[in-house]
Amino acid sequence: MLLADLPHGMFCRQGGVSAPPFTSLNLSYGVGDRPKDVATNRQLIKQCLGIEHLVSAMQVHGDRVLVADETISKDTEYAGADALVTNQRGVGLLIQQADCQAVLLHDPVRAVIAAVHNGWKGSVLNIIAATVQLMQARFGTDPTDLRAVISPSLGPCCAEFVNWRAELPASLHRHQVKENCFDFWAVSQEQLIAAGVRSEQIDTAGICTVCNQDFFSYRRATKEQARPGITGRCGSVLMLPAIGMQKVPVL
Repeated sequence: MLLADLPHGMFCRQGGVSAPPFTSLNLSYGVGDRPKDVATNRQLIKQCLGIEHLVSAMQVHGDRVLVADETISKDTEYAGADALVTNQRGVGLLIQQADCQAVLLHDPVRAVIAAVHNGWKGSVLNIIAATVQLMQARFGTDPTDLRAVISPSLGPCCAEFVNWRAELPASLHRHQVKENCFDFWAVSQEQLIAAGVRSEQIDTAGICTVCNQDFFSYRRATKEQARPGITGRCGSVLMLPAIGMQKVPVL
């Protein structure tokens, strides 16, 4: 595994304390779940991976990238961002998902990590490129050193866009796999390579969160409820381990 040396996890929806329809490991404060249950679920993640401080963002499907720097002294959720970067050890970066991708990046040479919330709007904006560029400018990352993993997310089997001609730029149209359906895993792979990441250093989970009931899915919930989906958010997390930290099992 490309991130085998880092404590990280791409968590399913099981193993938490939230009640329906957020059953049970919902990690988002923004979907209507009880805040104390979300806090407990996040604490479970921290304990699982040995995280000292957990950093997340109120994701907005944009391309803003933030750096979690040495001022981090507690759990923090930033407003209005979709990618997080840090070189601070013991700080976990959390992406919240219900069909969107988490793209996790590790520069083992400069000891820098990034976590990107990448839905279809993020693909249109190419937030992956923005994140790699910030890592280069702020930390001196050479993109050829990066390891990248694309999480469980909306698969080409279920990525239907009826209005794709208006929503997706022409550069993404070649990733259409059948009528109105697109392969956004391939889009992210292409954007990572264009940003300088080597193809052999990109791994894709290949699990569709709509098809797999173990994950929260906004699209599945919307279909089942016949209204905008009320559901929880899974989490993808990675961390630079503290010096001397015992290796944590990878999930």
